[in-house]
Parts: sequence; C-alpha cells; structure tokens
Amino acid sequence: MAGLKERFQAFVNNRWLVFVVAIWMQSCTGPGYIFGSISPVIKSSLNYNQRQLSKLGVAKDLGGSVGFIAGGLCEILPIWGVLLIGALQNLIGYSSLWLIVTGKVPVFPLWATYFNTAALVSCVQNFPKSRGPVVGILKGFAALSGAILTQIYKMINFPDQASLIFMVAVGPTMVVFALMFIIRPVGGYKEVRPSDGLSFTVVYSVCLLLAAYLMAIMLLEDLVSLSHNLITIFTLILFVPLFIPIVLSFCEGHRDPAEEVLLPKPYQHDAGNPEQDTREHEVVSSEFKDVNPEEVDSLVVPEGQKRIAQLKAKLFQATAEGTVRLKNRKGPHRGEDFTLMQALIKADFWLIMFSLLLGSGSGLTVIDNLGQMSQSLGYDNTHIFVSMICIWNFIGRVGGGFISEIIVRDHAYPRPIVIVVAQLVMAVGHVFFAMGWPGAMYIGTLLIGLCYGAHWAIMPATVSELFGLKKFGALYNFLNLANPAGTLVFSGVIASRIYDREAEKQARQHHIQSHVSGSIFSGMLAADESLNCEGSICFFLSSMIMSGFCIIAVILSMILVYRTKTVYAHLYGKSCIRYQ
Repeated sequence: MAGLKERFQAFVNNRWLVFVVAIWMQSCTGPGYIFGSISPVIKSSLNYNQRQLSKLGVAKDLGGSVGFIAGGLCEILPIWGVLLIGALQNLIGYSSLWLIVTGKVPVFPLWATYFNTAALVSCVQNFPKSRGPVVGILKGFAALSGAILTQIYKMINFPDQASLIFMVAVGPTMVVFALMFIIRPVGGYKEVRPSDGLSFTVVYSVCLLLAAYLMAIMLLEDLVSLSHNLITIFTLILFVPLFIPIVLSFCEGHRDPAEEVLLPKPYQHDAGNPEQDTREHEVVSSEFKDVNPEEVDSLVVPEGQKRIAQLKAKLFQATAEGTVRLKNRKGPHRGEDFTLMQALIKADFWLIMFSLLLGSGSGLTVIDNLGQMSQSLGYDNTHIFVSMICIWNFIGRVGGGFISEIIVRDHAYPRPIVIVVAQLVMAVGHVFFAMGWPGAMYIGTLLIGLCYGAHWAIMPATVSELFGLKKFGALYNFLNLANPAGTLVFSGVIASRIYDREAEKQARQHHIQSHVSGSIFSGMLAADESLNCEGSICFFLSSMIMSGFCIIAVILSMILVYRTKTVYAHLYGKSCIRYQ
C-alpha cells in the first residue's frame, strides 16, 4: 500500500500531468476566438451598427487581457483561486450576453473576462528550459478551442445560434471547476531531462494530428451534408488524442536523489527567503563563469553531478560565512529577473509592446470582424472561416514556438526574428482581405491565423528570457494589453467607421433606386436598424491601413532583434553554462 501511495503522489505531482491538464483546460477556454461566429446574431438581435458591435468586441478583448490582474493575484492567491475567479467571470459575462441576445433581460453594459494566466505561469515554471514549446502549445490550444467549441456546438445541435453563447458560458466554467486544483507549480527541473525531447515530440504530434483532423472534418461538413449521428461520431473521435499525452506522466519516472541536490532550495523545501534564493542564484552563476566549459561538459554522470553538487555546497557555505561578496548594481541586466516597474523603463520592453500592438492587434481585428468580412464577400456560413482561422492560429502558435526554439538553441540568435517574418506575411494577408479576390477569404484566414498565432508563442517566451521568470505573470499580462489597445484603434475606430460609412452609402443608393426620398431615408436611419455592407469595399481601406502598420511593426521587431543579439548569444551560446 505504501508503494502504491508513493506512486499516486508522484503521479499527482508530476509536471507532465500538470502540463497535459493545462492543455485540456486551454482546449475549451478560449471563447473569445468565436466572436466572429456569434457577432452576426448579436448584431441582428440588438440592431447594432458595426461601431457598436466593435465596442463590444473591444470590451471582450480588454476583459480577456486583464490577466494583468491575475499576474498579481498569483503572488497572493493559490493557483486554484485565480482559476476560480476567471471561471466565474467567464460564466457571468457570457451568460449575461446570452440573456441579452435571447431577449430575457434588457440591454446592460457587458464585461466578459477569463484568466488563463495561472495555467501558463505554472507550466513555464515547471519547464523553465523549454519556454518556447510550452508557451506555444498552451497558447495554441487556447486558439484551437474556438474550432473545438464550434464542433461541439454542431454535435449538440442546438435549436438556434444564440445557444452557442450559452454553451461557451457554461462549458468552460465546468471544466475549470473540475481541473483547477491540478494546475500548480510542482517544482521545475533546472536541467534538461533525456525524456523531454521525446515527450515534446509526442505532444507536437498530437497537435498536428488534432489540427489535421479538425480541418478535414470541418471541410467535409461544409462540402457534404452529413447526418447528425455521423457528426457526433466525428466529434467524439476528436477527444481521443487529448488523452494520449497522459502517458507522459508515467514516462518521466521518479526524481533521482542526486538530482535533488542540484535543485535550488525553493524546489527542495518551502519557498524560504526570496533574498537568500536570489543571493544563492547569483553566487552560482558568477562562480561558473570561472569554470572551463569543456571540462564541465566532459564530466560524465554521475561524476559530473557529484562535482557540481560539491561545488554548489562549497559556494553556499562560503556565502554563509561571508567570503563571497556580490557586486552592487543599480538594477538587473537583461536576462535576469525584472519587476514590472523595472521593465517599464527598458526600451526593449516597449519595442515588444508596440510591435504586438500593431501586429497582433491588427490580426485580432480580423478575427473579431470575420463574420462581417465573410458576409460582405457573399459567404453565408461564417462558422467555416472562424474555425479555419482558429486552426491556423493554433498551428502558428505551436509552429512559432517550435521554430523559434530551434533558432535560439542551435544558433543562439534572437527569438523575435521569427516575428519579423510573421509580420511581413501578415501584411500580405491583409492585402488579400482588402482585394476580395476569389478564394481570398481562405488564403487570408490562413496567413493572418498563422502569423497572429506566432506572436503569442514567441513574444511571451522572449519576455521571460529578457526579463526573467520571477514576475513573468505581471510582465506577460501587461503586454497582453496590446490586444485590446490594438483592436480599440483598428476595429473600434478605423474598421467599424469605414464599414458603417460604406453601409450607409449602399443603403442610400438602394433607397434612391427604390424611389425613396432622402428625407424619409434619414428618418429610417434614425430608427434602430442594422445596416450591412456588401463587397470588398467594406474592408478595403481598413485592411490596407492595417497592412501598412504591419510593416511598421516589422521595423520595430528588427530593431529589437538588433538590440538583443548580444543577450541571446550570452544566454544560448554553446560556451555558456547557465543555471537559471
């Protein structure tokens, strides 16, 4: 019984179990990405114009980005407490929207938010040396959740489209309630374990399998009329791959006692004194600068582990006796732990912020307005494009994390170089939406989805590398505010105004052709009437403006790459031994 109990405790405290459960949670907790599917019914039910609808979209984006508060809550509340707050906000926000759309209550201000910060922060701390893959996979499944929720909606076969809003209010909340106690830091490993490569390969394979399968059944449902039973079978098969990575929890095995010695004190015992932890970290880092890298690399296990353990023990003893003096510095250098206030005075932080605002903000504007974009080009089924852009968003996040990890690990080159390429491609994607050529919706969703997703795999990992993991939650979620700031400008001010202006022009021409006088038409415009725009002209100018701003984002990202070349060479250079 004792052995069984130990195995169960090892299973519950396994970092791969936390990672897989975080994937499950992310797979259904990104309802904001299906706003393009529900926006047409919101617009028609409430008689909104595009400007009013955009304000609701900006409120949704702002609510989804106030994980900045969650980053601070992670410092004072348990992880499950932060997840509970987010789940309740998701329930209240989308339930309110469902009540409004169905006419059960009058219209009132809406604020819908969801915190997924806790899952991301916990997993990054559990895998400190695999930040790119971890961030890319978790953020990727958050994007894929839009397509997953849409497929579940088709399986349940609700009587009306408003029921989709009710489903995203209740479903994710129930999942968070069930899994929130598993998500937590369980003690990150400071060394790369031999099984990590194979484990991440399995997870990447599952990601590609899910994306390919979802794309296949989605196109099949769009091209062929399938029975409800067949749709149900396809949807249930969708969840099978999500259980495959659970075997990773059994593959890692128990921690070797020799490895316990190598782990810093916070992972062996309680959190302890933060100043002492920082002191020990700086001592070990500074001491290893004087060690011959080839000598350490040549040590074999377990001799190498014993040598390093002995060295650390001597250093800690020397620190206690006061024989090691630390350098007095005014503040941390890039690559060390920053507080939010320390990061806010760094140019690199603001380069990342404005690059995200222009690149990611324009991409999210497309995602929020995809329903009206597809309708303006004559497509009746908006679900297909919303699901497609969720899948491409997912692949962009997973692929961005994977490619950027190769660049920094194998070449020690700045991770944001991938963002430079992504923003160039995104500029081309906006041009496709502007022109409205045949098939442009399919190509545009592909390019915008991939590149938008790459932003949220690469930039969080970049922030953790340049400004440390200690305050990662607050740093990351401050940058997250770039999303609503971008949509406020691109969607709330530019795209919505241009759309409404073109819709009014078309409505005026339509009434003139119907021999309706201008005075009567003015009275009709004063009434609560939802005006729709048709043709590529609806989003031509706004798409071209966003394409231009993506080029500006490319310039900012290139400056960031130039400024951080030395930092990445120091962090990932082959001659550098790092213990973070």
